[in-house]
Amino acid sequence: MARYTDSVCRLCRREGTKLFLKGDRCYGAKCAVTRRATPPGEHGQERARKMSEYGIQLREKQKVRRTYGMLEKQFRRTFDKAENMKGVTGDNLLSLLERRLDNVVYRLGFGNSRAQARQFILHGHISVNGKKVDVASYLVNVGDVIAIRERSYDVEQFKAMREGTGRIVPKWLTIDAANLSGTVAALPKKEDIDMSIEEHLIVELYSR
Repeated sequence: MARYTDSVCRLCRREGTKLFLKGDRCYGAKCAVTRRATPPGEHGQERARKMSEYGIQLREKQKVRRTYGMLEKQFRRTFDKAENMKGVTGDNLLSLLERRLDNVVYRLGFGNSRAQARQFILHGHISVNGKKVDVASYLVNVGDVIAIRERSYDVEQFKAMREGTGRIVPKWLTIDAANLSGTVAALPKKEDIDMSIEEHLIVELYSR
């Protein structure tokens, strides 16, 4: 399967904002955006040109896609699904992105980054409603219980990681830290997302 193998810090610098792709490093002084806020490449320090309307829409789409660690085809399929659902397309898109299992594991604090959460899922360390799920794009629903499979990994290591992140769990999830599990209490909404997303720009881009 195709995947991005270059430095993820370049992605943050390209978008001009922290995408929190490196876990704890993103919160410290070593963060690439903090040290070098210019885009990567030999022309990165040149004065930025005014972007066109299309350029603004494209950058917003790339920012969101890279934040959730998705390839272009995956992201487009998710958008198409959101477009075919009842309701507002932009709101549907954000809900589908947040409901991905790798994002939920990250939101619960069981991974320092979405990439690490994805690795735990692929290695079979995560269960949903008591059954192992090794598909990172699996969509959780209200009432689903996501947990660390005790017999497949060092539980104490997960507990230490969970305590070390100090990440605030969004209100649409509830967590049982003692048992390393979380429950989907409601469907996520835009106001539950801790980053600025102009989803209407993505809708406009794909509607061209």
